[in-house]
Amino acid sequence: MHRLRYWLRLIRAFLSRFKVIIIIGICLGISLFLILSFIAPRLSGWSETRVGIAGRYSVDQLPDNILRQISSGLTQLDASGSVLPDMASSWSTTDNGKTWIFKLKHNLTWQDGRSVVSKSILYQFSDATISYPDAQTITFTLQNAYSAFPSVVSRPVFREGLLGTGEWRVKNLELAGSYVDQIILENSAKNRIIYKFYPTEDDAKLAFELGQVDSLTDLLDPGPLNSWPKNKIVKNTNKNEYVAVFFNMNDQAMSDKSLRQALSYGTQKTNLGGERAIGPISSNSWAYNSQVKPYDYDPLKAKTMIAALTNAEKNNLNITLTTSPLLLPQAELIQKDWEAVGVKTTLQVVSNVPTNFQALLAIFDTPSDPDQYSIWHSTQVQTNITHYSNPRIDKLLEDGRTTINPQERKQIYLDFQRFLVEDSPAIFLYYPTTYTISR
Repeated sequence: MHRLRYWLRLIRAFLSRFKVIIIIGICLGISLFLILSFIAPRLSGWSETRVGIAGRYSVDQLPDNILRQISSGLTQLDASGSVLPDMASSWSTTDNGKTWIFKLKHNLTWQDGRSVVSKSILYQFSDATISYPDAQTITFTLQNAYSAFPSVVSRPVFREGLLGTGEWRVKNLELAGSYVDQIILENSAKNRIIYKFYPTEDDAKLAFELGQVDSLTDLLDPGPLNSWPKNKIVKNTNKNEYVAVFFNMNDQAMSDKSLRQALSYGTQKTNLGGERAIGPISSNSWAYNSQVKPYDYDPLKAKTMIAALTNAEKNNLNITLTTSPLLLPQAELIQKDWEAVGVKTTLQVVSNVPTNFQALLAIFDTPSDPDQYSIWHSTQVQTNITHYSNPRIDKLLEDGRTTINPQERKQIYLDFQRFLVEDSPAIFLYYPTTYTISR
């Protein structure tokens, strides 16, 4: 016991006398560690970039821009969604879209040096059979004719272990459970990109503040990092998504077309934070219809249409608008607009898309091809979240999938947009603005 007290007094005396030196030493050690971790890749000749991304991704669902750095698809899409050659030099159909034949380019190689032959192209389709007539030919036989199939095989294809054909090769991949925690890419020029994934935007921002990443991509809310004087902020309009209020057509109130149109006229769409969207197809698309009804803000017209409803409808008019925490500011603006035209509105905030709702404010991905069969066709009970059913729209969507001629197909989708927007199963609001932040 006496010996223990002696050592405790000795340690206290040592810490008291040399505490300043100890603190300085710890600070210098931490600083040296951080500096070395930053310059070590450069001393070894590697140029390293660390990118933070908010979102949960499994290995087979990584962001498309990352996959395309590693490999290619049989085809690729330009900004308008038009299909261009990639690993395939050409393609054709012999029976109006049920059988598709792709011819590979010559002299393609995988990243391990092996030649790309038809049997090494491993797409997985549950509704198609694949055959390989020769080393340069792949034939897909579908259960049903599908004119948009060449856009489907624009998705990059890999051999085992994410081995691709692109400039960037996967050096390392780390998982947290079933989700990717980080993936490291390298190229032959000794450049390295480390993509780190975080569950939420707040987690990604904290990583940026702590110096764990050099940049953040695709943020919907840049604050508070946009107020830091030495940060570089780049704004981008993401036209691969749109924000809309979706109506549940099975709800008694929302099944009234006049009410849906009145709510659309009664919603200000230019103060919500993004470039205006007027329909379900991106304005970048080759099939975009710029002539659909725009439903410009007209509160007087909205009030008139609501006043024309029956007394029973007006007396029970109390709409619940459901949204996520991320879109709550926009939902509050819409709530004010609707109540200003006489519609009592209650907000409900949820973390996941509910199976039952009256009106849902959400961000929705737009397919690269104008085919939106799964979203709006009446038979698609799992993916048609509005439960929308319209025989004319069903027929147009069916024709769009089986028409091969590009001009005829474009006309089908022009009509689809016009009639869908007129029917107003949703209020199309804006394309979200995303932000890239770097030091």
